[in-house]
Amino acid sequence: MARIRSTTILAVRRAGKLAIAGDGQVTLDKTIVKHGAKKVRRIAGGTALAGFAGSAADGITLLEKFEAKLTEYKDIVRAAVELAKDWRQDRALRRLEALLVVGNPEHLFLLSGTGDVIEPDEGIVAIGSGGPYAQAAALALMHKSSLDAEAIAREALLVAGTIDIYTNDKIIVEVI
Repeated sequence: MARIRSTTILAVRRAGKLAIAGDGQVTLDKTIVKHGAKKVRRIAGGTALAGFAGSAADGITLLEKFEAKLTEYKDIVRAAVELAKDWRQDRALRRLEALLVVGNPEHLFLLSGTGDVIEPDEGIVAIGSGGPYAQAAALALMHKSSLDAEAIAREALLVAGTIDIYTNDKIIVEVI
């Protein structure tokens, strides 16, 4: 069975702004099958941003569940914890294969099906195939430049795209 690889997602919080960026590449084995996949979204009426890496159907399902939790609790921290609990405990949800990055200008979280709710110390988190490269570039830009969150996210993904063969330069950025 050929392995599908897709998307690098990077989130950067800086100076009261949150930017989440994602590239659009989807690769099936050794072939690029899509250049412009969109795995970054505005949710909850534009009050929060989310991105996912992994299966599209699984990621969209989890985004919808997170948005429902955010609508129910009106608090992003509580919504993140409640989704992680459900994701870990529910048999159907437990099988979903994706990682989520969710946030607003005050909070940023990495959520996983093992119950992880991680708020990064530096205000930067990355997932997907080029995640480590994008995160390293974003950290360097955060510490050594005055670029805003959007510019850091965009530039760091471009760096990841020059290193990771599963990341391209068709970048989508959402900012709040």
